[in-house]
Amino acid sequence: MNTLLNVMRKSERSLTDRLNKAQFRGENLALKEEIDQASMFEEIVGTSQALRRVLVQVAKVAPADSTVLITGETGTGKELIARAIHKRSKRSSRAFVSVNCAAIPPALIGSELFGHEKGAFTGATQDPDGGTLFLDEVGDLPAETQVALFRVLQERQFERIGGTQSITVDVRIIAATNRDLKAAVSAGTFRSALFHRLNVFPVAVPPLRDRKDDIPLLVEYLTERYASKAGKRIKNIHKRTLELFKSYDWPGNIRELQNVIERAVILCDGETFSVDESWLQSEPPPARPSHSGNGLARLGADKERERIESALAASGGRIAGPSGAAAKLGIPRSTLETKIRRLGIKKHRFHSA
Repeated sequence: MNTLLNVMRKSERSLTDRLNKAQFRGENLALKEEIDQASMFEEIVGTSQALRRVLVQVAKVAPADSTVLITGETGTGKELIARAIHKRSKRSSRAFVSVNCAAIPPALIGSELFGHEKGAFTGATQDPDGGTLFLDEVGDLPAETQVALFRVLQERQFERIGGTQSITVDVRIIAATNRDLKAAVSAGTFRSALFHRLNVFPVAVPPLRDRKDDIPLLVEYLTERYASKAGKRIKNIHKRTLELFKSYDWPGNIRELQNVIERAVILCDGETFSVDESWLQSEPPPARPSHSGNGLARLGADKERERIESALAASGGRIAGPSGAAAKLGIPRSTLETKIRRLGIKKHRFHSA
């Protein structure tokens, strides 16, 4: 009798274990499906409510062919959202062309956006006709370029360099900025007509500090990605590291997270991923200039050059980082780099300053 009871108990425990494992596998499968649904394009990974709201908007606006204005802090992945919209649109088989608005001269706005006549000169841009045109950093456009851009977007006609005929183009416009364009319009530094032309369907991308629930998934995804590139096998993530990641505010958002993980993977010697705690020491954010103040976007070329050179001298030629020239000017590093190239500034001569 006792033997029979023992057999029955073991059988019951075995069944319970199998059910628990099945439930665990089911939960994992459900989570994976959930992640897949929330991973619409490349590095858009997460299941947080903040991200879900954005992805619902993306799914609704993608097939509509409307103009979209994506806002959010630097490093939040605004271009990935733009590519996700393009990927789910009727134009997905055509070109997705990204243009850095801060680097476009007013006289070349049409040709820079929509291409040059074949043979006009080398380096002509890809023609986005029939596809999607992504206007990155649109908030950094100088005033005279805003006028030219509005005219081209409104009329959808221009003359290519090297051509003699007006050309009509069929493109979908998606713009992105890390600036408060409503405040810029109120301050008179951004044209109201251009703002309303772009702000048909606004999408606000949340900063990483508002997506703390997504950090474990992002860490796992990025660790696996960079470990694969480095030819390493990382099986575990140190518990303390995950706690540090979740408690840090990530002022540089996803881009900063990527950089930290890539650096840590390079330095990792074993199978457990961890980071140096000193990398995640919070620093006070650099003071950003008021949108109603004397931003670079409303300066002439000479004044713009003067301010950039002054910031480079003060930072010893350093572009990035809390004490870099970009932080002193309150603009993204990529924007400063394009302005330096456009103005022909020799940044290396400031390294010894």
